[in-house]
This record gives sequence, structure tokens and C-alpha cells, in this order.
Amino acid sequence: MPLPSKARVYADANAVRERDYWDYEALVVEWGNQDDYQIVRKLGRGKYSEVFEGINISNNEKVVIKVLKPVKKRKIKREIKILENLKGGTNIISLHGIVKDPVSRTPALIFEHVNNTDFKQLYQTLVDYDIRYYLFELLKALDYCHSMGIMHRDVKPHNVMIDHEHRKLRLIDWAWPSSTTQAKSTTYGWRPATLKVPNCCLIIRCTTTHWTCGASAACSPQ
Repeated sequence: MPLPSKARVYADANAVRERDYWDYEALVVEWGNQDDYQIVRKLGRGKYSEVFEGINISNNEKVVIKVLKPVKKRKIKREIKILENLKGGTNIISLHGIVKDPVSRTPALIFEHVNNTDFKQLYQTLVDYDIRYYLFELLKALDYCHSMGIMHRDVKPHNVMIDHEHRKLRLIDWAWPSSTTQAKSTTYGWRPATLKVPNCCLIIRCTTTHWTCGASAACSPQ
């Protein structure tokens, strides 16, 4: 068993917070109107969702629509609650709304749009200064979520959106994070081998996220 340890910073981030801050199972979801949004094109898919570029037809603003595949309600509530807790945070993707199809009951999350370039193409063009700049921006996002008592747990290039023209970075995909009140021994079986912490079975702590942040930066050819 790993030896007990305590983080040097933010160790008690949740100690003074009320239960409703981290008790996502008690969340009452306020559903928006699905008809306010229109899908334009498909951007990608994952194990638990399909992602589309869309438009908010009320103001013609571009958005990203994450349509969730059938999962347990508690998992959906966890992601929504974490996004609400982190709203307005430095370089954290913004949740604009939550909707549900009235017939299929399929939920979808509406996010701010980021004009992202696929990292396999973008990383080939970055110079040393760019890499250091975006790594610092990513660390800002991690510092903010850790200060709020939340750990991302799945930092990898696929979850870091970069609009290089406007030098904007956003950390996305908050389906896996946990509150520091939920820290326990775990196996990081979903993460690519190149991004795994050397001792794969460990106590969840912020240093785990810092490791994967550095591993993601190492994916750059520079």
C-alpha cells in the first residue's frame, strides 16, 4: 500500500465547502430547450459521446454539442456538477447549456466553440516558445481546478483544445474527474500507455495530473 501523504497545496480545498458543492448525486438538472441549437457537422466521437459543431439559432453563435451515449445518470450529473463548479475558471471549457431530446430522452451538453487544430498537425508546427506558452496555459487550468478541489485525471493531447490563431487553450472532457473528497486507490486503465504514471495503481492526487501534463507536452517533436 502507498504511504499516506498530503498535498503541499490545496489539500483542504473541499474541507470548508458545503456538501452540495461535491454531492453531485443530489444535483437537480435544469434542462434547456433543444430547439435553440442546430447541428452543423460531426467533429468526432468517443466511448461515451459523439461531438458536433452547432449553432445557437437565437444569436447565431457557434457552439459544440456533446451528445451523450446511454450511461448511468450519476455519471452525467457528476460531469455537469463539476463543469458548474469550474465555470469561469482559467482555461476551463465553458458549459453553455444542458438539453435533452424530448422523444429519445438523450441528453446533450452545449459548450463554447474552440477553433481547434488537431494536435497531430499542430504540434508539428510549434516552436519552443509556443510549447512553453501552451504548457503554462494548461498548468493555469490545472492549478484552478485543483484549487477548487477537483482533479481532471485524464489530461492528454486529445483533451486540450488549442485555437492557435488566437492563442487560446481550453481543457475539456470533464467526465472522469473527481473531487478530492473521493480520493482512493485506482487503476488508470483508460489512459494511453505513454501517458500513464509509472506506478499505475496509486492514490489519486494532484501530482498524477501534473505527470500527464508533462507527458502530453512531450508529445511535441520539439
